[in-house]
Amino acid sequence: MPPVHQIPAASSSTHARGRGRLGPTIVIVAQNADQPPIPGAVIRARWFRVLADPTRLAIIEQILTGACSVSELVARTGLPRSRVSNHLACLRWCQFVRAERQGRRVLYTVADTRLRRLLDLADPLIADNAEHLATCHRIGPDWM
Repeated sequence: MPPVHQIPAASSSTHARGRGRLGPTIVIVAQNADQPPIPGAVIRARWFRVLADPTRLAIIEQILTGACSVSELVARTGLPRSRVSNHLACLRWCQFVRAERQGRRVLYTVADTRLRRLLDLADPLIADNAEHLATCHRIGPDWM
């Protein structure tokens, strides 16, 4: 059996108060015994990287309004079907969305409702820092 690595994660409510208490533990299972543990910051960065793509974020925002098929997502976002399908594959693999077959259609829903709260919490942070985000050249040259 592969080794299991546990990394304590700072709880957002206690971290925000600066108490430094630990919240849930992030558990990383290595593929084999020869692999070193994956640091918690790397896992968190990878998780947020899924949300960092404007196309995936647009798809998630549409799915948060209710279950959607690929055709509905294409119509709502104006994106090509192939791009929507590819990003949905990523979102499914990373467990941000779930797919449920209903007859000939596949409907996508958000896998965890806490995602809505996370995005709602981010909005005031984004608003407070919008000017700096728009002019930061370290995260990319284009403002989207």
